[in-house]
Amino acid sequence: MEAYKRWVRRNKEYVHSLESLANGLTWLLPERFSESEIIPEAVTSILGIVTAVNEHIIETTPTNPSQMHTRPPETSSFPYSLFLTLMKDVETLVEVMAQHFYGDDNKWNFIAATEATKVLARLALLRNSGYKMLLHGGETVNDEKGPNNANQPQTRGHPFQQGRNGHFTHEGRALAAMSRFGENARMISDPTWFHRAEHHERAITQLPETDIKRPTLLSFLSEKGLPGGLLIMGEVMFIARPLVYVLLIRKYGSRSWLPWFVSLTIDVIGMSSSTMLLTSQNARKLHLSDPEKDELRRRKLLLALYLMRDPCFGKYTRRRLESTEKTLGHVPVVGFLAAKLIELLVGAQTRYTYMSGS
Repeated sequence: MEAYKRWVRRNKEYVHSLESLANGLTWLLPERFSESEIIPEAVTSILGIVTAVNEHIIETTPTNPSQMHTRPPETSSFPYSLFLTLMKDVETLVEVMAQHFYGDDNKWNFIAATEATKVLARLALLRNSGYKMLLHGGETVNDEKGPNNANQPQTRGHPFQQGRNGHFTHEGRALAAMSRFGENARMISDPTWFHRAEHHERAITQLPETDIKRPTLLSFLSEKGLPGGLLIMGEVMFIARPLVYVLLIRKYGSRSWLPWFVSLTIDVIGMSSSTMLLTSQNARKLHLSDPEKDELRRRKLLLALYLMRDPCFGKYTRRRLESTEKTLGHVPVVGFLAAKLIELLVGAQTRYTYMSGS
């Protein structure tokens, strides 16, 4: 494993090229593999896991060149961000396999177990980070260094989080392509992406051992006061919301309005709690960095996913989409593109993990 780490760190550009090539080759899979979603999803998950592990290896590159040839000291900190990224890479495969082998109703047991695992990991990460806001659900490390965080690299995820888990039907392939296009554009246009390991490690190595003592919940609340309580409240509600939503669907069904309304209520209350931190009075005690402000905007965008979730989608959104398709159907090119886009949206809506926002 150490030899593999050294090879990845020395050949970063080559590794990223191989990953892009492998993702592109998935479009050339024989059509017979598309008859079952399990095999394509397994291939996508494996590629996602390999990519996540390689990125983690690059991010943890030692700053001292001499350490490249030695075994690094063991750390007691669990890589929660990597773990959450791996969970995102396999969650759609879990959903597909559960539905295939256990049916539509029982698949929610497996989805609930997946969401519960992510809740525990995110709560642990929240505590381990010193009660800082989770960026992209914990997949991005929140260093909170100030204004320079505006240039902090983002994770592979995006607000709708469906691309990297897309299956090899027409819907999944197109969604994955759109996601990868944005990722590749970012890596090409931002050469500092390849040097984020040095930036990240420098921040860690410059801190003495006594300076990285993490605050307890009581000390954090006593120091930050009401703004600290608002931050904790917003983060806990953001973390717990997907699990509550899945448990309610498991009990009442996806066609019931109760899970939809309860989930929306939790999101709105949590969002309101976090947004109150932007007021001038609260900002004096708890300053939000630029990445944290971007995270709040990202979470507001996630509210649009409620239009794509049943029963709202089945009763309102789908009718609007079909009406739009009929209206634009007579327009050359535009009608064709609109029909394909609507087909993608309808196809993606069939999977919980594509529209979960978690």
